[in-house]
Amino acid sequence: MTKAIIGLGNPGSRYENTKHNIGFMVVDEIAREFNVTMKKNIFEAEVGDFFYEGQKVMLIKPLTFMNESGRAVGPLMTYYGLDIADIVVICDDLDMPQGKVRLRQKGSAGGHNGLKSLISHLRSENFFRIKVGIGRPQGKMTVVNHVLHKFSADDLAVILPALAKARHAALYFAGGHDFAATQTFAAKE
Repeated sequence: MTKAIIGLGNPGSRYENTKHNIGFMVVDEIAREFNVTMKKNIFEAEVGDFFYEGQKVMLIKPLTFMNESGRAVGPLMTYYGLDIADIVVICDDLDMPQGKVRLRQKGSAGGHNGLKSLISHLRSENFFRIKVGIGRPQGKMTVVNHVLHKFSADDLAVILPALAKARHAALYFAGGHDFAATQTFAAKE
């Protein structure tokens, strides 16, 4: 059975290492760790695969920009025969303190346009997510500027351990564990 780790973000060098690209950052790190070549796919995504603990694992980065993430993920899931129970989505979360990691089995979009697009295209809120907190904007900074802002050195000191925790949780799930067990695993880390 194939599992898929889907990282949300925006394509292009302009958006590298921005707060909205946490999902891409985690997928890129897994790809580096397992020497996975990500290839542009006909469904407006970069896709790669590898085997982990006897499971085939797909890595997916939608290239449709955050607000249209579902436009790539929906057709990919159909094409590869992926069940909604076999995917985990990694994204940023404004409503959590920077560096906090939370695993959710389902839920609303909570104002996150990438999740809103996925819910619309998958016709369900019942998909697993690993959310990494980026905190709310400070001072007069707008939400848009905040999420598209690159991480500072101080930010990275908090974010890098959170990205590692998200990566470990995604791999634990992809290795054949159910999501409840993955939540328990992540809570102990």
